Amino acid sequence: QLSIIALCNELTCARHSPAEHRRQSFPTPETERLHSPSWRCVSGIRVFTAGDVTAVNGTDVRLKCTFQSSAAIRASSVAVSWTFRPLGSGHEETVFYYQERPFAPSEGRFKKKVEWAGDISGRDASVVLRRVPFSFNGTFSCQVKNPPDVHGNVGVVRLQVVRTAPLSEMLILCVAIGGAVLLILLLVMMVVSLRRCHRRRNPEPNHTVLRHEHNLINC
Repeated sequence: QLSIIALCNELTCARHSPAEHRRQSFPTPETERLHSPSWRCVSGIRVFTAGDVTAVNGTDVRLKCTFQSSAAIRASSVAVSWTFRPLGSGHEETVFYYQERPFAPSEGRFKKKVEWAGDISGRDASVVLRRVPFSFNGTFSCQVKNPPDVHGNVGVVRLQVVRTAPLSEMLILCVAIGGAVLLILLLVMMVVSLRRCHRRRNPEPNHTVLRHEHNLINC
C-alpha cells in the first residue's frame, strides 16, 4: 500500500497529459492497480463553517458556509446541500438544495424559512434562516460538490436559539445606541451655538432702527 501511495505522488494523482501516459509503455502491476477506479487519486473539496452560532428567537440568522476546490468552479456543476438534525433524537431533514438555482423546501418546518445567501463564483454556499423558532435548535450540515471534487468534509453549524441576546451582545447594542444619541445631542448643541453666535455678530436691522428711535425720544 505504501508503494502505491508513493507511486500516486510521483504520478501527481493520475493527472498526466496523454503524451506522458503514452511514454509509460511498460505498465507494472502496481501502476495498473493505481489506475483502477478503486485506487484513483481524487482531490477533496474543503468546506468551512462558523461552527457554533447563537440567534434570538424570531430573528433572522445567517449560516455561513464557504468552500475551496482544486477543480475549476463552474456554476452549472456545483451542488450545495443543507440538512438539519434536531437536538436529541431526531431524523435528518432536508433544508435546502442549490444547483444553478435555489430549490427551497415546499413543506416541513423549513418551508418559507430559508433563503439562498451564497455566491458560487465567490465560493460561498451560505443560507439565511428567517424568524428562527426554538425548533431550529440543532445541527445544520453544509455539503458542497464540484465534480470531479465530490469527496471532502461536511461543514457543520450548531445553532442555538435563545430567548434574549447574550449579555455581551446587549452591551454592544446599548453602547451603540447611547453613542448615537450622544452624537445627535452634540450636533444639535453645536448648531444652536453657531446660530446664537451668528445673531450676536450680525444683529437684525429692525432692532437697530428701533433702538435709534428710542434714543431720539429720550433726548
